[in-house]
Amino acid sequence: MDIPALHCEVQEQINPLRTPGTSGYRRTVSEIADAAVTPSRRPNKMRTLAAIPCFNEEVAIGSVVLMARLYADEVLVIDDGCTDNTVKVARDAGATIISHGARMGKGRGIKSALQYAVDHDYDCLVFMDGDGQHNPEEIPLLIEPILSDTADLVIGFRTFDQMPLYRRFGRAVLDIASSNGSSITDSQCGFRALNSKTMKSMLNMLKKDDFSTESEMLRIAQEKHLRIGETPINCKYGDFDTSTKNPVSHGLEVLGSVFWLTVERKPLLHIGLPGLVAMIAGIFLLLQSLQGFNETGLISVEQGVLASLFLIPGTVALIMGMVLALIARMRE
Repeated sequence: MDIPALHCEVQEQINPLRTPGTSGYRRTVSEIADAAVTPSRRPNKMRTLAAIPCFNEEVAIGSVVLMARLYADEVLVIDDGCTDNTVKVARDAGATIISHGARMGKGRGIKSALQYAVDHDYDCLVFMDGDGQHNPEEIPLLIEPILSDTADLVIGFRTFDQMPLYRRFGRAVLDIASSNGSSITDSQCGFRALNSKTMKSMLNMLKKDDFSTESEMLRIAQEKHLRIGETPINCKYGDFDTSTKNPVSHGLEVLGSVFWLTVERKPLLHIGLPGLVAMIAGIFLLLQSLQGFNETGLISVEQGVLASLFLIPGTVALIMGMVLALIARMRE
């Protein structure tokens, strides 16, 4: 007598090793096949590494790793000084672990993953968060443009209706600051895929160790004329906040880093040129003040002070821009 195979649906957070960290994702398993032996759904034309930088994500990391293993040849978890059970849970779920030993920042985790992917000759590298907000089932959507050779860097983008109100505002500001004239929809999304060419470019040029690494990667891709693609994704923020970074301090940190990245790359344009304009304005005001003195014999204190406010900072900025440009040239 034929007995139909028994199936069950796992939907709740009963065990972090077997279920996603946020509601909304569903996974079906049979009585004889769990995530460790379920046939892979990943494309077989390229070797793919899924990398997850983590700091204290024990609640969701197990299910994220288990699901990501279905779509990647290997899952790499970068332990950025975790003080909870993130490493143990991730290792038990089948992830490879790289530990920094101390908290060094998300950017350092990105660099560690890039180095690992390049050293192990992976064709594709997918970055995702370990808090359950990104759905590993969408990994094939990200790597499809790379598989078809239509993009070098693919960034997931979230629609605004998926995000809390305060995150929408922060993202809009950071998109403007990070876009550098491009039409990228979501510059800050950490769910992204890179081909081998992009990996090597990023590994050699990334400087920042903080949360501005997404913006820096976008800027490098634009400078290197890499093909940038976008794929819509679903992001689950859930009923509990697993973020380890205050959104206000996060936004200010990224803005500050983006500003200095811009200045460092083109100091003459962003410091020297405004300084030159201010210096010329100061000289013009100073000449007007001297002309008034010649005609009336009186010195205009207001004009003299205003001329100084333009002339002195402008001169300093011009000199600073020239010095920074010289240092950048020597580094090259």
